[in-house]
Amino acid sequence: MSVSALLLLADGRFPAGGHAHSGGAEAAVKAGRVHDATTMAAFLTGRLHTTGLTSAALAAAAAADHDLAALDEAADARTPSPAQRATSRRLGRQLLRAARAAWPHPLLDDLRSRYPRGAHQPVVLGVAAYAAGLGPTEAAAVAAYESVNGPATACLRLLGLDPYEVAARLAALAPQLDAVAARATEAARAGLEQLPAASAPLLDIYAEQHHSWKVRLFAS
Repeated sequence: MSVSALLLLADGRFPAGGHAHSGGAEAAVKAGRVHDATTMAAFLTGRLHTTGLTSAALAAAAAADHDLAALDEAADARTPSPAQRATSRRLGRQLLRAARAAWPHPLLDDLRSRYPRGAHQPVVLGVAAYAAGLGPTEAAAVAAYESVNGPATACLRLLGLDPYEVAARLAALAPQLDAVAARATEAARAGLEQLPAASAPLLDIYAEQHHSWKVRLFAS
């Protein structure tokens, strides 16, 4: 495993477009459900164990060289919100472009040919991890981390929270991040039929509401 590749792939400055998305945090802030560090931490925890777990398992399965078309279909089935499906494919397209520049690989080229409008982001993440010399466990860890780091950064900007407090809340989530990544990897190794489909209906509702806004800070 390349530690440098792992750090680069998980870096929020990697040009994959994630910095422009709040993962539902902007809508949650507007709804008043997230308004301080404590409610942010609760939001992140819920997101980690639903969307985060599902994405981590899909990424791990892609990194384990499962059938990519089947995985993309599985990702689509696990994303009931049309707005979220569009966002996932757009982020997948952006991540693929960055990954092909960083770690050229035939599997990445194949994804681009198959899905010119973008495969789902967790699937691309898993293939990118594979191309970078990482395994399913590392792919799952990156996906789990992304599921909370992006929204936490969004909350920092939206609410003007203390960055040290936000960092402390993320650090406190570390054991749960590890547990989710391990569970996702185990499910991926058990086969496609064992992939989790944890749902977060409120995130789906937030995504559709956010998509209709004419003025917003984040793309999703």
